[in-house]
Amino acid sequence: MRQVVGEVLPFAVIVMVSPINIVTSILLLFSERPLLNASCYLGGFVAGLAAVVGGLTAVAGAVHLDPGSNQSRGASALLLALGAGLIVVAVRTFRGRPGPDDPSSLPGWMDGIAGFGSGRSLAVGAGIGAGNPKNIVVALGTAVAVSSVGLPVGQQVTVLAIYVVLASIGVATPILAMLVLGDRAGTVLEGWRTWLTRNNTAMMAVIYLFFGVYLIGKFLGSV
Repeated sequence: MRQVVGEVLPFAVIVMVSPINIVTSILLLFSERPLLNASCYLGGFVAGLAAVVGGLTAVAGAVHLDPGSNQSRGASALLLALGAGLIVVAVRTFRGRPGPDDPSSLPGWMDGIAGFGSGRSLAVGAGIGAGNPKNIVVALGTAVAVSSVGLPVGQQVTVLAIYVVLASIGVATPILAMLVLGDRAGTVLEGWRTWLTRNNTAMMAVIYLFFGVYLIGKFLGSV
């Protein structure tokens, strides 16, 4: 199981450092009920991640991804194609990054996030956790890694739980910062938000590139 955990760690880190996930948590901490809303967002995010990676792992287990089987080679080929596509996206994203004098921007749906309540925060967390295309691709890679080694169900659940916990650290960190820093939290969080917003495009390009290269390196020998 340790080997599988080691293979899953890079997938979790990719989700953990995603700027949009973290910035959403920070913005909710400037809402009317900051800790409640951000905690609901975190809960929804964890539930969304668990649902998508658990569902994909169940599907992968049902098709019997035994090493050397046609199903395993097909899954590896799919992930190789995704890896190549992510490298292309990384290059395009980096080339399209804003210049030093261009204003930084976030998705339009985040404009009114300070007015969200607990229910909407929960829904947004679940939507990002389960519906973000990057998270789905990462979950697919995780599902294949977990299902292809024949672990017992209990160990699979443990590995997936580790993945979900690690992937959620980025979202949880601003909440912990507010609890620990007290009155200083506002200034620190605003600094994080500004930096992440300014560097969002470049960071996503690096994440796409790393993930694409990782998928190709991991699954090239399995086709």
